[in-house]
Amino acid sequence: MVNSAAQPRGKFMNKVIAACLGLAFAGFLPGASAEIVQGQLELRWGDPVPLQGKSQLPSLFIATLVGDDGTRRVLDPAQARHAAGDLYALANRRVAVEFSLAKRGGATLIAAIVPADRPQLPALSKALLAPQAVIGNTRWVTVACKFSDIVEEQKPITFFNGQYGTSSGQLGNYWKEVSYNKIDLTGSSAFGWFTLPQPRSFYIPPAADGEKPKANLDQLFKDCAAVADPQVNFNAVQGVNMMFNGDLDGYAWGGGACGILEGSNQCIRNTWNPPWSFGNLAPLAHEMGHGYGLPHSNNSDGDDDPYDNPWDVMSDGWSNAVSNPTYGALPKHINVRQRDRLGWIDAARKLTVPVGGSVREVVLDRASLLGSVNRQMIVLSLAAADAAGNVSYTVEARARPRVGIDDIACKPNCYEARLAGDAVIIHGIDAGGVAYSMDADVPPANISNNEGSMFKVGETWISPDGSQKVQVLTATPNGFTVMIGNPRVTGGPLLPRGKPSAAVPAQSLPASTESPRQRPGRGCEDARGAVRCKDQIR
Repeated sequence: MVNSAAQPRGKFMNKVIAACLGLAFAGFLPGASAEIVQGQLELRWGDPVPLQGKSQLPSLFIATLVGDDGTRRVLDPAQARHAAGDLYALANRRVAVEFSLAKRGGATLIAAIVPADRPQLPALSKALLAPQAVIGNTRWVTVACKFSDIVEEQKPITFFNGQYGTSSGQLGNYWKEVSYNKIDLTGSSAFGWFTLPQPRSFYIPPAADGEKPKANLDQLFKDCAAVADPQVNFNAVQGVNMMFNGDLDGYAWGGGACGILEGSNQCIRNTWNPPWSFGNLAPLAHEMGHGYGLPHSNNSDGDDDPYDNPWDVMSDGWSNAVSNPTYGALPKHINVRQRDRLGWIDAARKLTVPVGGSVREVVLDRASLLGSVNRQMIVLSLAAADAAGNVSYTVEARARPRVGIDDIACKPNCYEARLAGDAVIIHGIDAGGVAYSMDADVPPANISNNEGSMFKVGETWISPDGSQKVQVLTATPNGFTVMIGNPRVTGGPLLPRGKPSAAVPAQSLPASTESPRQRPGRGCEDARGAVRCKDQIR
């Protein structure tokens, strides 16, 4: 059955999508009927307030299919990830979703999610071809809204306007530097404070016993945009940072929002920020990253906490962060997988190494270097997903500024001034496109700012399946030289890391905690996802 009401582009387009989905996923559920629905894919991440330097609540993730008539259909996150391949590459895009309707009253399952503008993509390639580059001007507007029963205005509007500045330590400078000048925030501005029509308890109602309160993000978006509408032209911006003068539900949120803007139903990048978030640039940049469609990164300790990788602001924004007296904790850069996801790494700066590739020496400049003439991203391909669940690995160099830096008078690359060290950093990339920093320590550290996560001169990393090897040879003024290629390792077997089954659960909750990996089971606690050694390539 095709839901034509949700597909205004016509029956012909529906038939094309249905045919393509049918070819790609025939046999997914034998004997089941299918419903194909088009709409906007709205992804939202909830990031908890850190207490004593540690998150006390789990990360939340909500995926919703928003129809052209404003109807909302919450998607099971695990099923959506499985069905899309790279779900995050489809954030804020129009998609076609195939729901398989099992016989005998079985649960509805998500069989496939593809970009509606490219339905011809076969199942195996859609994850590779789906990402869209974010290039050019990405103007944001800050809308500061206060609850009707809270009068405090924590920051003046001049503060929010200053956050978008182009000097080092401001968002306009940060996003331009991180993107290698591929994007800018020119024209971004702030408005407010506007008074919401309802008290805080209306938007974050008390929860039942044993449950945690949940912010009504849709109502907050609707009402905050409505009270700001007389002063803000939402048609002229690509993203909205909403600031609220009271706590929400213990979380700051970022991603997309769909609703009425300027008299029509629109979907836009959006963030929802309580005072602890907008008072620091690091969490605000994190939420804006979700607005650009970036998922969390993680480390390889196997727990369900995605906030323990300080090499990416999309994971741990607080550890090893530079402090600014005006804008609080400043954001570090993002890893090269995240940069590549948004189309910011030029082809000439990227090298893909196939399995069995010849041994070669590569000059690897630090990822933060603007104007590099050498490689800044190495992708190590695998023949198949390894025991850690990774389908490839990325190699990058990270380094602090070479000269002393004053946090108050921030200079270029100040965002990386307090990294744990200068080193080659390796991330495992799973089938969903999430990056995990590799750690050679056994067991892996809880926070990957340890020596085990930093590969330095004389050290070697070997992939768990033994097919790829990276040796750090020398330090250069802008990074390192590394030897990569077929390791030809002799000796005992490499120890694998554990990973849970990829089985897809039934559709259930509207939000899920983000726990793409669980700690390995009994017998795997001392397993490693890499080998560190001092030997030379033989």
